[in-house]
Amino acid sequence: MSAEQNKAIARRWAEEVWSKGNFSLVDELLAAEYVAHDPATPEEVRGPEGFRHYVEAFRNALPDMQLTVEDQVAEGEKVVTRWTARGTHRGEFMGIAPSGKRLEMAGVSIDRFSGGRFVESWENYDALGMMEQMGAFPKA
Repeated sequence: MSAEQNKAIARRWAEEVWSKGNFSLVDELLAAEYVAHDPATPEEVRGPEGFRHYVEAFRNALPDMQLTVEDQVAEGEKVVTRWTARGTHRGEFMGIAPSGKRLEMAGVSIDRFSGGRFVESWENYDALGMMEQMGAFPKA
C-alpha cells in the first residue's frame, strides 16, 4: 500500500472506530499481532481484542467522543496523525466518576502498516490534561 493509502486508512480509523464506535473495522484493519504502545497504560495493548477493550474504555467514559484529524504525514509504512478528541465525561474512567464535564485532549499517533493493516502504534496524548479536566486533581 502507498503512504497515501495508509493515511486514508488512518483517517477512516479515526472517523469510524474512535468517533462512531464502529468496532466491526477492528478485525478488518488490525493485524492479529498488533501492538499499541501507550505510556498512560500499564501494559501494551495487544491484538484486536485488546484494542477493543482499549477503545471501549475511552468511549464508555466519553460516549459522544469525536476524534478530529488535524494533520497527517506519511512515509513508507508509517503514518503520523495529529488529532484532537472532544467529548463529555459521562462514564467512569480509570476509577474517576463521571463529572459531566466537556473535555478536549490533543494527541499524536504514529502507526505502522503492513498490507493495509495496522501492525503497531505509538500513542502520545495529554493524559494529565484530560485527568485535570475530569476533576481527578486540581490543575497545576
